Amino acid sequence: MTNEAKLAALRYVVPAVAVGVLIAGAAIGAQTMTKPKAPAQASTTTPAKAKATAAPARLPGYSADRNAYYGDLHVHTYLSNDAYIFNLRRTPDDAYRFARGEAIGHASGYTVRLAGGPLDFVAVTDHAEFLAAVREAGIEGTPLSRLEFSKGLFSPDPDEIQKAFARMGQARRDGTLPKEFNDPGITSRAWTEVRDAAARNNQPGRFTTFVGYEYTSAPDGRNLHRNVIFRGANVPGAPYSASDSADPENLWRTMDGWRAKGIEAMAIPHNSNGSDGLMFDSVRLNGQPLDRAYADLRMRNEPLVEMTQIKGTSETHPSLATNDEWANFEIMESYIGQAKAITKFHGGYVRQALSDGILLRQSKGFNPFKFGFIGSSDTHNAAPGSVEEPNYFSKTARRDGTPDLRGGVPPRGAKTWDDAYAAGAPARPVFQTWGSSGLAGVWAEENSRAAIYAAMRRKETFATSGPRMKVRFFAGYDFPADLLTRADTLRQAYAHGVPMGGDLLPSNGRAPKFLVWAVRDPRSTYLQRAQVVKGWIENGVAKERVFDVACSDGLKLNAATGRCPPNGASVDMKTCEPDRFKGDVELRTVWSDPTFDAKQRAFYYVRVLENPSCRWSTWEALRNGTPPNPKLQPTVMERAWSSPIWFEPTA
Repeated sequence: MTNEAKLAALRYVVPAVAVGVLIAGAAIGAQTMTKPKAPAQASTTTPAKAKATAAPARLPGYSADRNAYYGDLHVHTYLSNDAYIFNLRRTPDDAYRFARGEAIGHASGYTVRLAGGPLDFVAVTDHAEFLAAVREAGIEGTPLSRLEFSKGLFSPDPDEIQKAFARMGQARRDGTLPKEFNDPGITSRAWTEVRDAAARNNQPGRFTTFVGYEYTSAPDGRNLHRNVIFRGANVPGAPYSASDSADPENLWRTMDGWRAKGIEAMAIPHNSNGSDGLMFDSVRLNGQPLDRAYADLRMRNEPLVEMTQIKGTSETHPSLATNDEWANFEIMESYIGQAKAITKFHGGYVRQALSDGILLRQSKGFNPFKFGFIGSSDTHNAAPGSVEEPNYFSKTARRDGTPDLRGGVPPRGAKTWDDAYAAGAPARPVFQTWGSSGLAGVWAEENSRAAIYAAMRRKETFATSGPRMKVRFFAGYDFPADLLTRADTLRQAYAHGVPMGGDLLPSNGRAPKFLVWAVRDPRSTYLQRAQVVKGWIENGVAKERVFDVACSDGLKLNAATGRCPPNGASVDMKTCEPDRFKGDVELRTVWSDPTFDAKQRAFYYVRVLENPSCRWSTWEALRNGTPPNPKLQPTVMERAWSSPIWFEPTA
């Protein structure tokens, strides 16, 4: 096929969009795991009669070394008020069908589908605040539909939709939202729909569903959102929402109360980048100082953080990581849903929170920021896993459902961006900075609620910006010298080490070894480098450093810079074809920290970078035959992050 023919085939047409994903596999495994015990000595006496004990049932695909499973724990359907206002009419059942590979209709009039296979697990997490109230306001004949306030909520015009959403938000804030929107009967009906859909679609061994919802607290517009995920079918009669209290501490106390009744759940904060420093603040929301009780309450209920999604990546900010060349990845610097600039980055990014946490542990004896990592999408299209750059099709249905609305191509039919702005087209900075991200990865023995939830509890999780990379990370003192070449590498790593999410204790001053292992997504581009990000406390000061630990293409680390040399990978910007002859399928190494000090408290996590590839906005410009948006990065380096391992000195 000629280049001209290829470009013709790529030109943007709104009909069908295919979003590529991979079926999860397991090649490369965990949390602190005890060493295998020696077999008990045989008894010399004859037992009266042994009681038969059935072996625990194991699902298809079970592996003691644990499999990589991929999911999305942040999914909105028509039960979320903002999604419904933006014309989404897809149900929780539709979301689960989409996750399993079926096609669904998009609110902008085209069909979307996962091209590469189903996800492994999903939670529908609709906003608990006024759950499904807007849906009922849109049904003719309901009490809500007859309110004058409700009549202004629905429009086919995206700009009018945005205005309606703003009006509803203002009414919530100033207390003028009609009381009918708080009808507990509406919440009860919607919550039943959420629970029933999860029960209908759960297929142990093949596809796992979790009952969940979003707690959407935003005091003064500063994002404190959490997704609440339940372990099983035993859930409360109604979700606890920010309408009950905007203070997450009250959510956590409520969760403790559920747990006392046998209802197990965890909260997962997201978009700390939009919190203006509030998510990981140095004081509690009520202004009181952090203390051990606060740290215990938070960590008991909030073991994970969603560090990447459509509304930006919250690993770190360039101003916080001045020596990290890759810190500027899908950064969003505005309040959620507002054209208001973030002014405080400290307290809003995960790596800084990890550093603040070990500093608090060092100085005060507790750590409220000891998080494992996941990613998820925050789709408001009932389309979990729709995170591949070439096929990105929006976050909020009609609000940004076409390339001109989200900033991928010049609006109003203009041929260039200069022409568009000269004609008075408004810039849409929020939509333009949204990224096509992310996914949650877990290492679990089997695809079931119990196994996946247990993996999340022990923080044996990883985040990706979309591609299905696999990442494993272990630390230990007694790995065999031939660990990388053995057939039982994982068994040895578990037996002699601590996996991601765990604590590494000191061993007579010895320096640990770290097993770093990453495998590419076959549907994505190749891996360029693996890094270890370290944070530590030195003389009472928190410090950080990024180490390159494995280079692609047989390249050796530059001793002077500590960096892998450039591998020369490029992207053909006329076709978005990435370099197929640079990069590796797999990167693995056993690494020693050259700066290790057994007296210094520290954390470590792995970050794996792909070769550059076209960003979603560049793909859309290519298909449209127009130049890429000059305000946006033309390429991205997709990546994955392991959960940390914490080194805990005895002193």
